[in-house]
Amino acid sequence: MPSPLRRPSHGLVRPVRPARDRPRVPRGRIPSRAGRRAAALGLAAVATFTAAAPPATGSHGIGDRVFPTLGNNGYHVSSYDIALDYSGRNDSPLSAVTRITARTTADLDRLDLDYAGGTVHSVQVDGVPAAYSRSGEHLVVDLPLPATPGRQLRIVVRHVSNPAGTSDGGWIRTTDGLAMANQADAAHRVFPCNDHPSDKAYFTFHVTAPRALTVVANGVPLGRDDRDTRRTWTYRTAHPMATELAQVSIGKSAVLPRSGPHGLPMRDVVPDADRATLSPWAAKTPDQLAWMERKVGRFPFETYGVLIADAKTGFELETQTLSLFEKRLFTTAGLPAWYVESVMVHELSHQWFGDSVSPRRWSDAWLNEAHATWYEALYAQERSKGKAPLEARMRRAYQWSDGWRASGGPPALPKPADPGKKTSIFRPVLYDGSALVLYALREKIGEAAFDRLERAWVDHHRDGVAGTGDFIALASRISGQRLGGFLGSWLYGAKTPPMPGHPDWKSATGTKTTAAARGRARQAGKSA
Repeated sequence: MPSPLRRPSHGLVRPVRPARDRPRVPRGRIPSRAGRRAAALGLAAVATFTAAAPPATGSHGIGDRVFPTLGNNGYHVSSYDIALDYSGRNDSPLSAVTRITARTTADLDRLDLDYAGGTVHSVQVDGVPAAYSRSGEHLVVDLPLPATPGRQLRIVVRHVSNPAGTSDGGWIRTTDGLAMANQADAAHRVFPCNDHPSDKAYFTFHVTAPRALTVVANGVPLGRDDRDTRRTWTYRTAHPMATELAQVSIGKSAVLPRSGPHGLPMRDVVPDADRATLSPWAAKTPDQLAWMERKVGRFPFETYGVLIADAKTGFELETQTLSLFEKRLFTTAGLPAWYVESVMVHELSHQWFGDSVSPRRWSDAWLNEAHATWYEALYAQERSKGKAPLEARMRRAYQWSDGWRASGGPPALPKPADPGKKTSIFRPVLYDGSALVLYALREKIGEAAFDRLERAWVDHHRDGVAGTGDFIALASRISGQRLGGFLGSWLYGAKTPPMPGHPDWKSATGTKTTAAARGRARQAGKSA
């Protein structure tokens, strides 16, 4: 998720960025008690912080402990079809129509959508006008006819999408247009939706803009339609996508086509005025893709590219198939090339970890950021010629880990966002603090088993959602070890456990484990 621009140093550990039912046991049989132990730990730990069964009439929020009002019960969305009309001014509201196809999972007489993006003009359900009201950041729709489980609903919302005053995310204004940054809690500032990563869906975008501008969105282009001075661009995803990963870029952009591994169609989007400066950086992506495929397997989507925006966001973001970067990452003097490329690899890694495999709950976001930080660090180690060794980075992270846990919570039990700062959940413990868990796991089970686990994780859960309990279960299955207690301490403990193979590693905040922390670790082991 958002990765702040930062300068590398020998002491720097990256303090970068930012689904619904209970953790699933991975496909395939889990042998002996090891898998059952790990699955039980995940269930016990996560169940403490999840909501009760959803009410029959829908509700505000699905019970995510980090964002309690985010998402909605009673239905699953299968597709979004979003039409946006851009006037040419990035401070003016866009006329919009959002069409949602959903299937009910409960008896409903009303349906709630997350939406805080602007005025709603009308709502239809299955072609019939529907009454609606606003409640906080929710659009409450009264169904013309009560729905039973399994019914397909077609909802059409005519509304305004307002890019002004969006400090909480959603639309971001660039020097020549707009782009999106919807993580973690902001897609509903752009369009009505079930705004939780556990409810992934297919997306189609129709964006009308002045013909002098270029529009690019997630997925692949389906065509363009010119009418007088206006042009409508259509894009569609070939894989389901979480709402927080939606991306639409509108501006004076150059689109740079190229081919990736296995002939993968790629397109990079850069400000036209900066094409000469930014093209060499974008051209590095195919090699980075090939590097990642050697680590974890085939790229999971239909296309990829980087979107380099002339905007001050303070972060980079892994929007699906089109990762968002600030221009200044590539133009700031003094940043080594290996460092800039490692940031690019961080966002690329998310296409596997976080995009293809999305978190079941926001407490599972450590799975996204741990892996992206891990591959960022591995890439930096390989390309920095000894200036950024992984072990040194992990040792520094170990020194700071207790402090990170105290301020932000353990990796899988993060503290909620600070009031008015929803992206504040993306604390250091979610990045290097969580990558440290992967390092400990590799030390525990060995490099060969760890590499098999990484590939199995993205293969088992491709295009789906998964949580911490799923990861513990799969790690136990792949390694043949009982990892419930081990990973439970690393993921939920208030203090950082001893590092396997490195008894000399010490925390900068002290070396003793409190009785309370030891008790939590013992309880985690019993639960497993």
